[in-house]
Amino acid sequence: MSSVIVGRTGPFTGQSLVLGAAPLRFGRKSDNDVVIVSASASRLHAEIVLEGDTHVLHDRASKNGTYVNEQRVERHALSAGDIIRIGEETFLFDTEEAMETVMALAPPDPPRAEPAADPGELRVTVAGGGPVGLAFALLLEDALPGRVSVTVHDGRWTEHGSTVVWKDETHGNVRRQQVVTVQSRQYLALTEEMRTALFGDAEHFSEMWPVGPDSVEGRPPRNVRIAYIEDRLLELAARKPAIRLVPRRFDAAEYENRPVRDHVLAICDGGRSRTREHYADRFGAADASIYSLDGEHLQDVVLGLRVKSSLTDRMSVLLTVAQNRFLLNSLRGEGFLNMRLTREEARNVIGIDPVRQVFEECVAARPCVMSRHGDNEFVCPTHGTLFLPALLRGSPLWQRIQEGLRLFGVAEDDLSAVTSFRLDMVQRPRFTAQIGRATATEPGTYGFLLGDAANAIHFWPGRGLNSGLASATSLALSLSRAWRGKPLRDADFIRHEAAMSMLQYRHKSRAWNAMVTTDDQGVTRAIKDIVAAGQEPSPDPSPDPAPGTAPAPGSDRAGEAPDLDALLARLAAIRARLAPRLPGMPTDEELRDHLGGLRPSTLRTLLASGAWDTLIVGGEEADINLFYQENPPLYVARPADPRVAGPSFAPQEALTP
Repeated sequence: MSSVIVGRTGPFTGQSLVLGAAPLRFGRKSDNDVVIVSASASRLHAEIVLEGDTHVLHDRASKNGTYVNEQRVERHALSAGDIIRIGEETFLFDTEEAMETVMALAPPDPPRAEPAADPGELRVTVAGGGPVGLAFALLLEDALPGRVSVTVHDGRWTEHGSTVVWKDETHGNVRRQQVVTVQSRQYLALTEEMRTALFGDAEHFSEMWPVGPDSVEGRPPRNVRIAYIEDRLLELAARKPAIRLVPRRFDAAEYENRPVRDHVLAICDGGRSRTREHYADRFGAADASIYSLDGEHLQDVVLGLRVKSSLTDRMSVLLTVAQNRFLLNSLRGEGFLNMRLTREEARNVIGIDPVRQVFEECVAARPCVMSRHGDNEFVCPTHGTLFLPALLRGSPLWQRIQEGLRLFGVAEDDLSAVTSFRLDMVQRPRFTAQIGRATATEPGTYGFLLGDAANAIHFWPGRGLNSGLASATSLALSLSRAWRGKPLRDADFIRHEAAMSMLQYRHKSRAWNAMVTTDDQGVTRAIKDIVAAGQEPSPDPSPDPAPGTAPAPGSDRAGEAPDLDALLARLAAIRARLAPRLPGMPTDEELRDHLGGLRPSTLRTLLASGAWDTLIVGGEEADINLFYQENPPLYVARPADPRVAGPSFAPQEALTP
């Protein structure tokens, strides 16, 4: 009777490996049989050895231990039903006969000559034509030239003559002018034609962030506006005969009533995807409890301020990394200053209807952008509301917004718009589902969650886009290898599902690290609560001068404040780490002169919020190429019912401060 190991949580969820006479090794090192990319796994962590007729699990002196049924073991004779845990990943030991389906591990199909007969055209529909949907369509068209047809739907488009273009404010669509940081691992995975379209004109991107420890070919991240990405990719897609652009929102009910549907439905219509919810029974329900603190599901509200900064990129980078209250992502000084709000501040993000004289949660509840009109009025063009804190110049929230502007060298007149968004994390059980079985007249349709439909927003601008581009690249690779003119199978997407699980865990773990921090006593607290505590008056407070007032000579504003000195020390330490990768950083004197104009309460809040993990701001997204190597560390999945599938995790990267 053969035995198998089946992944329960981790990148190998639902995937199986038949055990033989040879030992099976688990560990972080790439030459193990089961590679566990986790900070808590040792290089050679554990091993299953056949001793007589019994498979025995041995811990190989691992640092963090090996567990069977949540009991730490050094040696354990495995029995059917045992649950092995190594770090965050768990595996079921069982007999092959007890499993529904077990397949042998096989490398990707080797290149082979196409049969003489035309294998047929892969028909694909994409719901959502943002950067992720368009990137997926273009990557697939390039990977299967002449063998694919792609239809992309988006209700934010309109026809201008014979051309499909993005709607503007005259059509009720506010374009996304946010600047995002695209990592080199993601933009180098695009086709040369796509890279030329996006980065052929150096005026439309900048490289303000330093090369990170995982940057590919020494290429730094690139800052570029989302609207520019959308425009260039749409123009490029419009020139491809294999891609049809439909300026209309995708309707899942209408799609199901078509006489012949597609092989693939790529769901790329955002975090509030209607298409995903229509097929919720296929993809399974998201778990909102997994990222909770003291029983509360964590959410952050972030205020986005469209600004023009007078600071150099070096100064902006250093000030951003040194604290967790404000984050500037810009293109040559112009971009969005993101402000993490406390619970009380979030309650004050309110619009007011000037006609009906009632309060509205416009900017807080919807992705509205309030543009500046007049002296201090920020108006929502959709709902006609005004941003209330800006009208109440003496309100605490508006005063703190002004301090953020001062921190990043922004004149009040250079604040041109206000918006907000939520950081809200959930865990999705799977990203691939069969939504239509093959029949005599239909090919069978597989659905895939990509982009924000698969993963939530990350506080660091561009993380959602980086994960989205990686997911588009992964699916295009899987489809180009799998398509042979025959109905697709679950087994065709094992590598893609594993890559998505890794992306999800990377995405969520980074968001978690951006939302909470653990003190020296091991107590984990939400950063927004630490910011709120930092706003409390100090035991011997110095009075905050009026905005714009110079510090009095000899006062703690002149450089004697302990909070200022501590913040300067933190900046100096960060500068020492970043300087080799980002020369021309500001001097101690320049930093002291700049920060000396801030209120003591602001300095106290910035200091309390803590510094960013530099790997978060300088690192890359997960390397999905790991799953598409000739001998990837992957095990073939048995078919699973998505309605009963459990949550999965992907490996955690070790983070270094």
